[in-house]
Amino acid sequence: MATHRMRDLAAQIVDLQQELDREIEERRKELGLRFRGRLAEFEQGVTLRHKRLKQSAAQFFVQSNLFSLLTAPVIYSMIVPLALLDLWATVYQHICFHAYRIPRVRRSDYVVLDRHRLSYLNWIEALNCAYCGYGNGVIAYVREIASRTEQFWCPIKHALRVQDPHQRYYEFLEYGDADGYRERLGQFREALRKGDERTPPPVAGMELAKEQSV
Repeated sequence: MATHRMRDLAAQIVDLQQELDREIEERRKELGLRFRGRLAEFEQGVTLRHKRLKQSAAQFFVQSNLFSLLTAPVIYSMIVPLALLDLWATVYQHICFHAYRIPRVRRSDYVVLDRHRLSYLNWIEALNCAYCGYGNGVIAYVREIASRTEQFWCPIKHALRVQDPHQRYYEFLEYGDADGYRERLGQFREALRKGDERTPPPVAGMELAKEQSV
């Protein structure tokens, strides 16, 4: 029963996320945002208002404190490991996922660069937004690659609580469920190969056997 309860809670989390997405979409409509393909654009009146709110780069520098200016090179130095991680994770999944017939992660679903187009941002703010979007996008992209790798090789929850685990983690086997690991590892791998977001539930016979053994 605990397994079913956890599945119900995981399903509720997904439902809440979808509800949140709908609320975000309604808020975007209120702000005059619309899409043409993958390109976001605003109504003309909204764009003009955005331009009036734009702060010049000179004003931005004047208002910035000394620590912000001094730490900027350190912040932007992260582009090197991020770019290497991006490149290596892409090479990794093209080689290994192909070998194990695991669907590859679409990088464009995670690395999104569009905030620099906002007309109320000066070139410094636009660059900062592009950099943050790239950095967080790469981390999310690599996290999804890692989560698929984990589901294929070790779909087991940790004994200790994990802060903010990836979504696949909720479907993993319980720590210490040796029978489940031996019996269901193949199911986890097959679900991954088929591109299923959720792993299949245990077969009825196995669930019944567990309930009778309790």
